[in-house]
Amino acid sequence: MHKAFLIFCFLLTVFVSNAQQRLRQHTFNIELALPNGLSNNAFEDIMQGLVHASPYYQYTMKNGLSFGTGMRYAYFTINEFRVPDPVYGGMHSAAGFLKFGWKKFHNDIFATDISIKAGYNLNYFLTDLNDSLGINPKQINAIYLEPSIGLVLAADEKTSYRLYLGYGIQDFLFTPSMLGLQTNGGYVGDKIEKRTSYLLIGFGFSYYFESKKR
Repeated sequence: MHKAFLIFCFLLTVFVSNAQQRLRQHTFNIELALPNGLSNNAFEDIMQGLVHASPYYQYTMKNGLSFGTGMRYAYFTINEFRVPDPVYGGMHSAAGFLKFGWKKFHNDIFATDISIKAGYNLNYFLTDLNDSLGINPKQINAIYLEPSIGLVLAADEKTSYRLYLGYGIQDFLFTPSMLGLQTNGGYVGDKIEKRTSYLLIGFGFSYYFESKKR
């Protein structure tokens, strides 16, 4: 994770040093994506991402540097066919974050938005087994990082749409016991000793509070 983060920061610095953004922009944005588990095999197999939503405000400077703040919510349900014992429920995931990046309109309608979101995440595992154990919900908190890229198409002077690709990383190790299970279902070693992460693929919408043109 640390190597990927350093590479991302290096590429961001290179892009920023060559950026020429014409206008400052105040925007309200919302991104909707489908999360798909990666790296931690237990999380990838057992948890199915249903929704990931991030509304946020962003301010973009003339040189392309952008700063923002917002919230995110995601929900993962349990794949009942991949657990050793019957369990029903899912994981609610919520966070506040700060966003730092670079945005550039390459012409009047097309822009790229490269960024990283960083925040603190609250995860709530609500299942029938946790309820029977008297620990419903089981709460796991973690630092959250999300490098992402958006391919933006302007619809008019005030709105634009984007194709959104991100990689969410949470600094905790998922185990089936968080669902109330009494066994890890054979997930040991490298299959479980990795940070929880997921690929995000979706779409976004932006509303500009000021015109993109002078």
